[in-house]
Amino acid sequence: MEIEFTKMEGLGNDYIYVDASRFPVEHPSDLSKRLSDRHFGVGADGLVLIGRSRVADFSMRMYNADGSEGLMCGNAARCIGRYVYEKGLTDKRIIDLETASGVRRLQVHLGCDGKVESVSVGMGSYRILQRELTLEAAGRSFTGMYVDVGNPHFVVFVPDVMAVDVRTYGPLLEKQVQGGVNVEFASVSRDSRIRMRVWERGSGITLACGTGACATAAAAFEHGLCQSPCHVLMDGGALEISVLDGAIHQRGPAVTVFEGRIEA
Repeated sequence: MEIEFTKMEGLGNDYIYVDASRFPVEHPSDLSKRLSDRHFGVGADGLVLIGRSRVADFSMRMYNADGSEGLMCGNAARCIGRYVYEKGLTDKRIIDLETASGVRRLQVHLGCDGKVESVSVGMGSYRILQRELTLEAAGRSFTGMYVDVGNPHFVVFVPDVMAVDVRTYGPLLEKQVQGGVNVEFASVSRDSRIRMRVWERGSGITLACGTGACATAAAAFEHGLCQSPCHVLMDGGALEISVLDGAIHQRGPAVTVFEGRIEA
């Protein structure tokens, strides 16, 4: 079966989006692995299926590049907000999205030209699973905060995040927690800006991670390193992260790269 797809990115965190209400995918895990390949496929960090929902306006199922199913992705949620609005699937600018981590509320922000400028996502309340967790990797100890923002994150603050060998330590730390964990290394500057780099479970190094930015900001808030709102700068760009009424919110861009058709 041939399907239509849209490749989108949020700060370089790119996924392949398919309207599953029009193009049902029988084996999404296998398809994600095939299409995500950057040499023999479309090239992406994974596959996102947009579907119908009984409890929200739309549903999201996301699969990492290795075929594993993810619980939540902030960058993907923002891109879905743009996708459904610009495709005319809804005229709402406040959209409820069903995810594996619960219903998340999206808000589409338009520019003066009437086009989507950015999208906000209400990520719900974050949970501190462990304030200080020490993990070992390649003979080195890392102490960080274990945070849940719909999926698990291990956030480590370091003096200079650019000096950390993420490719070496990331995959080792990921496997130190049962079920795997996303790993963030971060440094906080004097102006309360956070520089973060990420190793995503199932995808490896990515240019950005929306849930990772939220988890890192939450850890920084808890440590008193910065206040809400703050900006988290990743390799692909920055997100604004804030806490309102006990819930964490992110706002940032969502960009369409190209569209096409491919054999599923």
